[in-house]
Amino acid sequence: MRLAAAGAAVVTVGAGLGLRAVAAGSLAKYGGDALYTVLLLTLVVLVAPRVTPLTAAASALTVSWAIEFLQLSEMTAELSQRSAIIRLVLGSTFNPPDLFWYAVGAAAGWLVHTTVGRPYSARRRTEPS
Repeated sequence: MRLAAAGAAVVTVGAGLGLRAVAAGSLAKYGGDALYTVLLLTLVVLVAPRVTPLTAAASALTVSWAIEFLQLSEMTAELSQRSAIIRLVLGSTFNPPDLFWYAVGAAAGWLVHTTVGRPYSARRRTEPS
């Protein structure tokens, strides 16, 4: 499961970069928001491979929302000015619609994790201990 999660993280980053390369405006912005939460979900699964899809999605959504609400403070904007990497991770400006798109990403990640995780769970139950 860790290998699949690592692969999914790489694919998600690639999808985000690809989206930014070919799209602009709202599609790039909100698609990126959703993919940000999908990436967080894959990292949760990478760290805790036995996590349930619902817990992974809820964890990723909670972190996404927490970071978005952190943008209400001046600290995030100040940190984002210092580094492009920090700006990518933390953002800089609170935007209420982002909260919805993070939920979309969590739902999409939950669906993929549920679908992909089933064969893995079935194999684990049938393998001898």
